[in-house]
Order: sequence, then structure tokens, then C-alpha cells
Amino acid sequence: MSIIYILIPIAILFVIIAIGVFFWAVKSEQFSDLNKQGHSILFEDDKEQHNKSNDRDKSV
Repeated sequence: MSIIYILIPIAILFVIIAIGVFFWAVKSEQFSDLNKQGHSILFEDDKEQHNKSNDRDKSV
């Protein structure tokens, strides 16, 4: 039963840290553009292939 006296403050500390990290992320605009990373993953290969094809066209 005495372990609860240790676990409850540790749990409260974890909650305080999680809330602090969340507010830091919101304040530093981590959530400002949620679609950017998804689009960059989908279209990154297209940009590389486009650049390679332009490099080949320039060398010809």
C-alpha cells in the first residue's frame, strides 16, 4: 500500500510534463500546417524524378 505514495506523485509528474510538452508544441506552431508533411512524403519522389529528367534534357 505504501507504493501508492510513490506512484501517485510520479503519475502527476508525468501528466504535468505531458501537458507542458503539449503547450510547448502548440506555442512553437508544431501544429500550424498538418498537411505539409503528408504532401511532402507523397510528392517527394515526383520532384526528384522531375529534376533528373531536367538534368538529362540539359545534357543532350
